[in-house]
Amino acid sequence: MKRSRQEIIAKVLDICTSGAIKTKIVYQANLNFRTVNTYIDLLNKKGLIEVYQGPTTVYETTEKGLDLMESIKQVNSELSEFR
Repeated sequence: MKRSRQEIIAKVLDICTSGAIKTKIVYQANLNFRTVNTYIDLLNKKGLIEVYQGPTTVYETTEKGLDLMESIKQVNSELSEFR
């Protein structure tokens, strides 16, 4: 079954909760590098993740991102009763 955009966003936000590099996001969210770049750019522009540059680039979910992630999970949980 194809995942919704909201499910992918919630998954990426969850992975980045304690900080993650791009490779970790790609493998744990089951995305490819081209697709993950689109989501990272979107989430960064919306202030849902922070990007920390160093020897490696680390992505971390912001407080706003945590709130959105929880909201998406709650809605998906409520809607799962109808599947």
